[in-house]
Parts: sequence; C-alpha cells; structure tokens
Amino acid sequence: MKKLISLIVCGMCCLGAWAQGSIPLLDKVPGHRVTFHYTYSLSKNGADFSPVTDGEVTLEDNAYILEGLGLEVISDGTTRWSLDRGAKELVIELVEKEDLFTNPALFVFNYKQYMDKIEVNASGAAYLDVTLNLGADTRTRFLLTDIVFMEPKGKSDFSMDEKSLSSDYIVTDLR
Repeated sequence: MKKLISLIVCGMCCLGAWAQGSIPLLDKVPGHRVTFHYTYSLSKNGADFSPVTDGEVTLEDNAYILEGLGLEVISDGTTRWSLDRGAKELVIELVEKEDLFTNPALFVFNYKQYMDKIEVNASGAAYLDVTLNLGADTRTRFLLTDIVFMEPKGKSDFSMDEKSLSSDYIVTDLR
C-alpha cells in the first residue's frame, strides 16, 4: 500500500513534460508550496487493473500531504503518518531511505532522471494528463488539475500530533 501511495504522489508530481528533457512547471516547484487534484489509474498490458482513484495533494520541499484512497498520508520528510479515519487507525514511521517509495516528493527535485518514463498526453496552465511507464508493460496515468503554486508556509502543516486523536484510535508507532 505504501508503494502504491508513493507511486501516486510520485506520478502526480509530473507537472508537465517536454521532449527537450525539461518540465517547466516542475522547475517552478522548488521554493513553492504546490497543491493539485489528481486522478489516476494503473494498467498492465493495456488493461486497467485498478479502479480510477482521485484525491488532493499539497507538497512543499520534501514534505507532502496526500488525501485519497480513504487515507490521509502526511510526511514532514522525516516522519510519515498514515491515517485511516474510517478504520480509526494511525501508523507512524520514520522515512529511513531517501528514494521515491519512501519520499515521493523527491521526484519533484530529481525528475530529470525519469524523463524517459514520462509521456505527456495533454497539458495546460493548470492541468496535466501524463502517463508514467513503470516497465513490464505497466503504466500509470495521472490527470492533474487545479495546480496552484503558492509561497511556502513552512513545514508546520506537514506533521500530526497523534495525541490529538480520540482514545478509540489504534496508533502503531514504528519509529
């Protein structure tokens, strides 16, 4: 599940791609807080094997908030909180490795190494339709809309106080 969530955020960070190997919208990300709505689906050998899913993302530097799949995933770049309000469960873990699966916001800063996997279907000032080729005939399609660049606000929004949850939540702290 963590890898799927990370792939979502990773792919959603593809905010525009161009044949010359540069993504102008991604070049604007450092130094900004970015929000957008996403819709994604996975396919293998041309057949969809996941339902279309959507949600919201906010990211700033190496921190992010992902809301979708019935989960809220919050990371300050050091700690990740995965909250399922329906099941009343919270998992807290350290972000130990700096790779796309443990910190998908890194894609924004290292996107050029993935340019050979990105295929732009359509793009505009506040939207992007992109496919990320994952290999083995597996593709993830992302439609990003309502892309907004804002001034950074700091990382205080990218953490969670687990003590603020009611006592009926199950908290698993893996730190």
